[in-house]
Amino acid sequence: MFEGLFQPMHLLVIFFIALLVFGPKKLPELGKGIGEGIRALKEGMKDTSDQPKTSSTDTKDTGVKS
Repeated sequence: MFEGLFQPMHLLVIFFIALLVFGPKKLPELGKGIGEGIRALKEGMKDTSDQPKTSSTDTKDTGVKS
């Protein structure tokens, strides 16, 4: 179904339409915002997978300071 969806000519047409809609000044800002969003999403997914799952009894404060 998705074979050949992202051929170079298709990507050029999508870029040209985005250029017409957003303009040449807004397009770099839009790309930067999307990139930062994807980066934050990846970091968030990495942080949650690195942390071990704890139950409510594991996080109980015993009052002993180390």
